[in-house]
Amino acid sequence: MEDQTSIITKISRSPLVSRGKQAASDAAFVAKKLLKSTGKATWIAGTTFLVLVVPLIIEMDREQQLNDLELQQASLLGTPTTVAQPK
Repeated sequence: MEDQTSIITKISRSPLVSRGKQAASDAAFVAKKLLKSTGKATWIAGTTFLVLVVPLIIEMDREQQLNDLELQQASLLGTPTTVAQPK
């Protein structure tokens, strides 16, 4: 049993294992930084989408509903239906 302990001790103290531990530590540090910056970018993209794109989508939907209502009223009144061209 003494030989096994000494072999394990020698392996764990070897420069190769030390470099592997350092590489794993560096990889974890880089992954943490990347995750943090990705989170910031996601936050910026999400808030920009909410502020700029969602109101545009809502306005386009309102415009479409208004056009549909005008077409429906025109068909009920018997006037010829013309589709309004977007400006």
